[in-house]
Amino acid sequence: MNTRNLNRRTFLRTSGVSLAIPWLEVFGKSAEAPPKRALFICNTLGFYPPAFYPANPGANYEASDYLSLLKEHRDDLTVFSGLSHPDQGGEHQCEMTWLSAARNPGRDGFQNSISVDQHAAGKLGYTTRFPSLSLSSDGAMSQSYTENGVMIPAMDRPSEIFTKLFLQGKPHQVAREKEKLKDGRSILDSLGDQRGRILRKSSSSDQERLEAYFEAVREAERNLSEAGAWMDRPKPSVKSPVPEDIADKADLVGRIELLFQLVPLIIQTDSSRVISIVIQNNHGIPLINGVAAEHHNLSHHGRDPKKIAQLFKIETAIMGCFGNLLHRMKEHQEAGANLLDHTLTLLGSNLGNAAAHDPRNNPIILAGGGLKHGGYVTHNRNDNTPLGNLFVRMLQEMGMETDVFSTSSGVLGW
Repeated sequence: MNTRNLNRRTFLRTSGVSLAIPWLEVFGKSAEAPPKRALFICNTLGFYPPAFYPANPGANYEASDYLSLLKEHRDDLTVFSGLSHPDQGGEHQCEMTWLSAARNPGRDGFQNSISVDQHAAGKLGYTTRFPSLSLSSDGAMSQSYTENGVMIPAMDRPSEIFTKLFLQGKPHQVAREKEKLKDGRSILDSLGDQRGRILRKSSSSDQERLEAYFEAVREAERNLSEAGAWMDRPKPSVKSPVPEDIADKADLVGRIELLFQLVPLIIQTDSSRVISIVIQNNHGIPLINGVAAEHHNLSHHGRDPKKIAQLFKIETAIMGCFGNLLHRMKEHQEAGANLLDHTLTLLGSNLGNAAAHDPRNNPIILAGGGLKHGGYVTHNRNDNTPLGNLFVRMLQEMGMETDVFSTSSGVLGW
């Protein structure tokens, strides 16, 4: 392999495997800068407001209980209050419109509109293998909608995502690679000669990047294997049961962590520049110490201190997963920065107060993307600013010429 011919579309290839390589110094200063990406994460049952919002606005805010879990990333994120989409409501119907901002979800004759992730993906086109990826911690429900208001089913199996990213070829070739993973071997073993050549011809800093990347691939393989990800079953079809990556779907934290672990790999390989993730738990009591009731039941706590204490444990775990994701993204360097610097990362919810099914005052955190961060920005809690204004800002930061998205009224600044 001649390093002079390397570029952002360089792959290591063998039968059944195609592995893109991350940004390297060898691409040269003339190479294009890493593109901006967008990651949208929604926790559909919200966050308990007193534990989420700081008491005071501005750069010197005192971190709340949840934000204290993100203290190492404080300078890399901004917290917002007083944002929501207009004309929402109706219990949990606003889940389907959190990325589209379509009005009056759940009413007779309602038809959703295009979601912001699909709008961005449409503008970018097939600059990547996957214009967008819609993922979920549990089930096929997503918040990604086409122009015609049709939901794009989410993938909730990390093994499926991993297969789409790295395994290709004829069915028997892909099957052979899966068998290797089940036996504890790595797809990298099939790429040994090519991997060795590119390492030998790379600078010391590029070698460190490549080794870190290869280790991330191996770690993902190990965790997927431990979770039973590579069971000997055919790809899902109407008549076949869908294999489970984690046997117990009540393992909310485990499922979120597996998804979040794949995000840096998706970004590093430039497999997609637009990702949406829905965090939901529809299967029983979460496997979290001290939690003895269903997540949905606890979100309707009725100010019961015992329920709030259990809800706090669940949401603390979710926020911890988000902190781990930010840490992983900051570990990986590209073009003098890190993955988070080039990825607009939004965490929030369609519900501002899940206990009352209130869709106003959505809890919002925006991290990364090369923006100026570090503060708590407040908007009118009684007359909310459209969340679509933040979506417009994100689209513009991704290089798209637009001043409006759905129900936006302007561009959010801070």
